[in-house]
Amino acid sequence: MAMVHDESLNRTAISATLHCLTGCAIGEVLGLALATILGWSNGLSIAVSIALAFLFGYSLTMIPLLRAGLGLRRALPLAFASDTFSIATMELLDSLTVLLIPGAMAAGLGDPLFWGSLAGALFIAFWAAVPVNRWLIARGKGHAVVHAYHHAH
Repeated sequence: MAMVHDESLNRTAISATLHCLTGCAIGEVLGLALATILGWSNGLSIAVSIALAFLFGYSLTMIPLLRAGLGLRRALPLAFASDTFSIATMELLDSLTVLLIPGAMAAGLGDPLFWGSLAGALFIAFWAAVPVNRWLIARGKGHAVVHAYHHAH
């Protein structure tokens, strides 16, 4: 029975992490593309990308909650509770990875290094966040908060 629970927990954690990855990827791509086009510094580029990753990550969680009839005052704290640690883990690993790849921050949008380093960084960030989400969900935290609400209503 424990093996079935572990498999279900793993599937739920991977699903939750894919959800967070979607918001992070949208924010990262948009932020880094804007920074590249506008010639922003590495620090500003990273800051804007992280802010947009959180914005899109929280938004993707809130949309179904709002559609389910929750008000913004109830949906926002649920989004914060379910996504903050996952997005923070992803953004930390993603940003560090891109910064550590030589030339990645200077690469233009037409450069395969730009897209390859971003894809590689998101891949690493995803697998770093899966155990974080698994740990949270196993304790009734993280995405379990949102899923429990959906199942209760």
